[in-house]
Amino acid sequence: MSVSISPPQADPVVVRAGTTGAEAIAEAGLPVHGPKAIVVVRDPEGRLRDLDWAPTVDTAVEPVAIDSPDGLNVLRHSTAHVLAQAVQDIFPEAKLGIGPPIDNGFYYDFSVPKPFHPDDLDKIEKRMQEIVKSGQRFQRRRFETLDEAKAELKDEPFKLELVDIKGDAGDDVMEVGGGELTIYDNLDAKTGDRCWGDLCRGPHLPSTRLIGAFKLMRSAAAYWRGSEKNPQLQRVYGTAWPTRDQLKDYLKLLEEAARRDHRKLGTDLDLFSFPDEIGSGLAVFHPKGGVIKREMEDYVRARHIEEGFQYVGTPHITKEGLFHTSGHLPYYKETMFPPMDMEGSDYYLKAMNCPMHNLIYRSRGRSYRELPIRLFEFGAVYRFEKSGVIHGLTRVRGFTQDDSHSYVTKEQAAAEIKHLLDFVLGLLKDFGITDFYLELSTRDDSKPEKFVGSEEDWATATAVLEQCALETGLTLVPDPGGAAFYGPKISVQAKDAIGRTWQMSTIQYDFNQPKGFELEYQAADGTRQQPVMIHCAKFGSIERFIGVLTEHYAGAFPAWLAPVQVVGIPIRSDDEAGHAAYLYEFVAKLRKAGIRAEVDGSDERMQKKIRTAQQQKIPFMAIVGDQDLADGTVSFRYRDGSQRNGVSLDEAVAHVTEIVRSRVNTGPSAPVAEIAEAGSAA
Repeated sequence: MSVSISPPQADPVVVRAGTTGAEAIAEAGLPVHGPKAIVVVRDPEGRLRDLDWAPTVDTAVEPVAIDSPDGLNVLRHSTAHVLAQAVQDIFPEAKLGIGPPIDNGFYYDFSVPKPFHPDDLDKIEKRMQEIVKSGQRFQRRRFETLDEAKAELKDEPFKLELVDIKGDAGDDVMEVGGGELTIYDNLDAKTGDRCWGDLCRGPHLPSTRLIGAFKLMRSAAAYWRGSEKNPQLQRVYGTAWPTRDQLKDYLKLLEEAARRDHRKLGTDLDLFSFPDEIGSGLAVFHPKGGVIKREMEDYVRARHIEEGFQYVGTPHITKEGLFHTSGHLPYYKETMFPPMDMEGSDYYLKAMNCPMHNLIYRSRGRSYRELPIRLFEFGAVYRFEKSGVIHGLTRVRGFTQDDSHSYVTKEQAAAEIKHLLDFVLGLLKDFGITDFYLELSTRDDSKPEKFVGSEEDWATATAVLEQCALETGLTLVPDPGGAAFYGPKISVQAKDAIGRTWQMSTIQYDFNQPKGFELEYQAADGTRQQPVMIHCAKFGSIERFIGVLTEHYAGAFPAWLAPVQVVGIPIRSDDEAGHAAYLYEFVAKLRKAGIRAEVDGSDERMQKKIRTAQQQKIPFMAIVGDQDLADGTVSFRYRDGSQRNGVSLDEAVAHVTEIVRSRVNTGPSAPVAEIAEAGSAA
């Protein structure tokens, strides 16, 4: 299924020499107010320009609307400036850090004597509203010299640091870049007097009045530029949208996301936990979570074997030299756990499986007749993620990759990538994820030191991936500079039940590791040739995918994945009634058929047992009373509250097993009763 990532590009307009982008937009009759307002333009080099930019020659530009991805970034970064102005109005002693746009919002870092309190955020937001309503204008001003910039910013130590390192700042640092130093002044709409200013490369909205709606969300501690060696600052997060309705929709989405939060559901449903005694970002799966993990792994392992993969296993640690041979250590050392010194050698916990798979390939001679060779494992890997980015199962320090590596000839590479794309998309659909687009991550030619291999090899690999991606018919979105150091990649971006996007599968074309490991195969003409290596992770990690699925289904997993598929509930629990004993016999039949079933034999009332089963999101409740006992039947109550009464025991077992084995995936609100027909059809 194809998805639309951004609105189609607007027709270009021409900005005449000596006039501004705003004049050209007005002449073209394009909107300058409202939810579709044009807020910046894109010049022929792809750079976003303020509307008061005036070229020296006639220039065709692309209008950028506020509701486009770039327009939203401009809106949110402009709102971050308003936030910073409001903070310094209320807390004059605050020193400014950085304030970039992020997904769905923005943040700004401040150095303040004490952490912000929720009451402080209310005051700041009120002051921001006043600034927005006043209609201050953003105006760009260029510093002619470094000394001029330093003189003006002498009271802002963090800004001075950015001035000194302007050439090495990351892409998230909006303050500097583009080969010059500029500041954006906020000017009073009536007098033109300067109200405030901030070091920034821009661009910005023409006026604060275009900030339709915003809200401050929370504050948190954050290290300056993300390093624990630097001072700790206070980070204020916010969100901004072109209209109030869009803000309301986003806040509703957040409420729904909170209800689905896999960390909360993991506790409520007794699936997994993160004991402090083990360490941050290291999960343990409880028996019910273990069921989901096992079902996933068993199914994925079987599917790999069906697709021609050979299952292998590799250790958790290795000598340091292996990661030098693969080329990983210089690029990934900061995200790897520190080495262990044993018997005079440094050993690392492995952060990736590919180097060990290369050793398996290299363990004996290979012929072209064997290729493609496909190796697969559930490989446990460990990465030292910073504590600030760890998030439940979706960002952990120890996880299991469903990792495969295909060794192919150059001529086979395209066919293998197509095979992998079909495979991974089919697997995701098997688990109920059906809405995708693709992203193509390529090399950043401006930073050649971050990549290895020749430009020719990169061009070949990128062209093959791009063509294979386009042939799927899915939307393909460029990700310049996002490639791994050894080659470009395709990633599958999937939408969940409430429209959030998650990166899932990745497919990477690697021409470098085979060279480093001196991998070879004997070609048909007797020569020794180097294979191409195709990396592929189907879910990225099993842990992360379980977290995503938990939120996708809001914990109401389809019957085939549910930890408990059937719970027997006696109307009366006393021994004389015989309801419980009858259910235990029924549950024994279900278990014999491979169904995960149990009886609630507690002393609670029937209504309480039903509520408990609903809270645990169990697909089938089998209820037995006197009439069922007399007739040899059970009555089903489904997860959505619907019922089916008087079902014979044999029919009941067949009903449950048919639905489970059909592997039908439904959303969390779909009645399980309605699946029966789909299951029968399957």
